[in-house]
Amino acid sequence: MTIKQFLYSSVGTKAVMALTGLFLSIFLIEHLYGNLLLFYNDGGNAFIEYSHTLVHSLFIRIVEIFLFASLIAHVAQAIRITRQNSEVRPVKYSVYKVKETSTWFSRNMGITGSVILFFIVVHLWQFFVPYRITGTVGGEGQVNVAQEVKEAFQNGWYAALYLVSVAFLAFHLNHGFQSSFRTLGLNNRKYENVISLAGSIFAFVIVGAGFASFPILFYFGIAGSTF
Repeated sequence: MTIKQFLYSSVGTKAVMALTGLFLSIFLIEHLYGNLLLFYNDGGNAFIEYSHTLVHSLFIRIVEIFLFASLIAHVAQAIRITRQNSEVRPVKYSVYKVKETSTWFSRNMGITGSVILFFIVVHLWQFFVPYRITGTVGGEGQVNVAQEVKEAFQNGWYAALYLVSVAFLAFHLNHGFQSSFRTLGLNNRKYENVISLAGSIFAFVIVGAGFASFPILFYFGIAGSTF
């Protein structure tokens, strides 16, 4: 079997989904770390310096290419898997049995993924485009990137969208994290419960609670008072 044949096979499609999903999960940890700098009581300087370093680092720019490529590949493979599943859709009796033994989120990864993708587009338009492309944020006489974050989260609609999207992301990750290990053959029965617990902690505690803290604390004025 050639590499192309493998990638287009059911097993290959799921493997790409798993690997890109895990890579994107690693990015979330790094992104969360950077955002936590907003909570420093230094007028946003730590976050501004961090953002400036990302923009001017060749290594980070290269990683960004792989990041966007992984996101596109993840979405493309998700669409392919959805089509494959629809072509071999089981009879209604089997569907009812699946509903009895699975959650709504595990059965509708396509829906949660679509919500997350929509948010990513909005998020990039809100922060990445003005700071990295149009140059309307962060320049002399302009609001800095920390102030831009503060203003965005003080907007009720954006804060609400962010919270809803983070909730969908947490449930998406909870199922996806565990599925990735199964797909890659790393779900040894001996460690199955450990992997399940680690996935839930990562999804709900680290990513879910971590990212949800930003719109909540900024919207209610608990964070960002120094910038």
